Amino acid sequence: MRGVRILLISTYELGRQPFGLASPAAWLRAEGHEVTLADLSCGQLPATALEQASLVAFFLPMHTATRLALGVVDKVRAANPGAHLCGYGLYAPLNAERLRSAGFATVIGGEFEQPLVDLARRLESGAPGVGQLRAFSYLKRQKFQVPDRAGLPPLASYAQLVVNGSTRRVGYTEASRGCKHECRHCPVVPVYRGVFRIVQPEVVLEDIRRQVAAGAEHITFGDPDFLNGPGHTLPLVETLHREWPVVTYDVTAKVEHLLKHRNLLARLKATGCLFVTSAVESFDDAVLDKLAKGHTRAGFLEALALTREAGLPLAPTFIPFTPWTTVDSYREFLRELVLWKLTEQVAPIQFAIRLLIPEGSLLLELPEIRGMVEPFDHEALCYPWRNAEPSVDRLAASILKSVRRADCVRASRSEIFRAIWDLAGAGTLPPQEPRVARAAIPYLTEPWYC
Repeated sequence: MRGVRILLISTYELGRQPFGLASPAAWLRAEGHEVTLADLSCGQLPATALEQASLVAFFLPMHTATRLALGVVDKVRAANPGAHLCGYGLYAPLNAERLRSAGFATVIGGEFEQPLVDLARRLESGAPGVGQLRAFSYLKRQKFQVPDRAGLPPLASYAQLVVNGSTRRVGYTEASRGCKHECRHCPVVPVYRGVFRIVQPEVVLEDIRRQVAAGAEHITFGDPDFLNGPGHTLPLVETLHREWPVVTYDVTAKVEHLLKHRNLLARLKATGCLFVTSAVESFDDAVLDKLAKGHTRAGFLEALALTREAGLPLAPTFIPFTPWTTVDSYREFLRELVLWKLTEQVAPIQFAIRLLIPEGSLLLELPEIRGMVEPFDHEALCYPWRNAEPSVDRLAASILKSVRRADCVRASRSEIFRAIWDLAGAGTLPPQEPRVARAAIPYLTEPWYC
């Protein structure tokens, strides 16, 4: 039989059906390879496919996914010691040395489909040196194929959309990769370095068509920034809306782009966009400057007003615990959320996020960061750091513990916020009057981790 047996594995992707498995599966199957897909967030390692695979490739788009992969790789090697191990995705090249020590022979960053096809061809032909470590990022333009999701768990197994008290089945796709911007803390930047790549419109739309046929009522676009190329993405959602007027969607966009493309917000709303996720990170201009976010506190408030005027709920994400956080600044952060009636629009995990400094982070360009970080932790896959005020680190740990506990008992966002307010010792909590009823604010059931 022509081709090799390949097992593609995802460990975690925010409750989404992994595009990072379905896309390369289409390319590899078109080459005649036998491809099995395994999403460990929904199931177990397929024993037979694992034992028979010549190539086992882990999709590593996130820090959490990479740590989980390292937790199962020994089991993979024990079951099939002769398999060629590959790691691909954003966090693969950032952790190339750690992956090599775990037995990975190939590490691919950036656009990974063509390199995976090339690797499979080399394995099939028995090319010399195929077992030697190769770690690289591939950024050439690709002609994409429609993702092949055969073998993945059904959409009902993944995160759902909650809106007005009801749930909707969610599909997931990507219209672009990379980013034109270079925020210092972003994991996209060390790999793409300002390069932006699109997935051809016909591929995106056909992927959506197939997911709608499979029951999707809402689509999450996983682009790092949906407005990096509005000339590409806006026609996509207009076509989506014409074909399926009742199918909704959500996107991610920088504050900077919400301001620059304010004239497009009404078009997003009109075509079925239910909310926009934006990495606000902080209300402190000094911190925003260190992160090179490209916006200010005033800019965020202007973007908030614009999205509210357009009827587009904003889902802000934050990094409230940084080396520059103080107990007083954290309390002020909470007060700002109350002032701007945002407490119901922020996922509880956002109150506990601590700045992650992975290998390759542009934050290491800052002398003050280089002077405070500890040696790289090969298990945690980051450079540890401690706040100058130990009370801040203790507060961060207690808030994370509180959020996890509240998640287990399914506490409401207002209840969680009140508990965090009290833990921070922020004083008397003013009466909370959300701008709109909580039930009217759409959200996905999977918390946001990194």
